[in-house]
Amino acid sequence: MRRRGYLKNALLASVAISGIVLVATIAPNAFAQLRYLPAMKRAQLRYRAKTTLERLAVQGLIDFEKRDGKSYARITPEGQKVLLLEQHKASLRNVKKRRWDKRWRMIIFDIPERRRRTRDRLRITMSELGFVRLQDSVWVYPYDCEDLMALLKADLKIGAAVLYMVVEHIENDKHLRAQFALKA
Repeated sequence: MRRRGYLKNALLASVAISGIVLVATIAPNAFAQLRYLPAMKRAQLRYRAKTTLERLAVQGLIDFEKRDGKSYARITPEGQKVLLLEQHKASLRNVKKRRWDKRWRMIIFDIPERRRRTRDRLRITMSELGFVRLQDSVWVYPYDCEDLMALLKADLKIGAAVLYMVVEHIENDKHLRAQFALKA
């Protein structure tokens, strides 16, 4: 599953950067440069790239077009949104090298039971990114993540149900500072 995510993001980025990519040549050329993918046989890599491209097309993230008997992939506006969200997630994972401004970013949400899957998806995403749960619907993060939350709210269509706050003080935050390895 994790490898599929890398492949999906790499394909989306390749298509987005070039605008349009010849599908027949994307796998052998583009992925030879990606060091984080495990070494795979060329045929397996082509197969995985092809099936991932097909999956991206089914999800509406890329479109295929035929020119001169060749198939080309082009990123859709929805694909650009997904790529932007993934880029923000990646940048948030690397943010821990920055200095903490002694402010907490608090996310509070109230998503109804009928949208449980959306609520669970939000929780899983925040957990993967390193947010800490204070209560069921209250999560905390020490670094600026307003752009990411705006993208998540738009992607999950939960705008009014999620509040983003910048808090200067949380009572008894010693355990939070320890969890994020922050100095007082």
